[in-house]
Amino acid sequence: MTDILQDIETSGIIAGAAVFIIIVIARRLCIWGEYHFTKKFWIFFLIVGVISVSASIFVSDLLLSAILSANGFIFLWGIHETIEQEERVKKGWFKKKKNKQIK
Repeated sequence: MTDILQDIETSGIIAGAAVFIIIVIARRLCIWGEYHFTKKFWIFFLIVGVISVSASIFVSDLLLSAILSANGFIFLWGIHETIEQEERVKKGWFKKKKNKQIK
């Protein structure tokens, strides 16, 4: 049994779990950021996305490079989600901050 566990490659599971966690965190950041800073929070997602994708190019470890790249593209997709979040607030699906104006 121990020999089987030593032969199993866990990189895929680790990468999948990391991507899942990043998606959950990015989604929460999207909701929180739009609530507190309006859709202008998309700039944060752009910066994190570009830095992550750029960093993935220079990292030699395949697993870390894959996780950084996935993180970057998830955050780049978060730009769209942050802008769409404003529409979800207008529809009443999410709370609107009381002192925030939505046009």
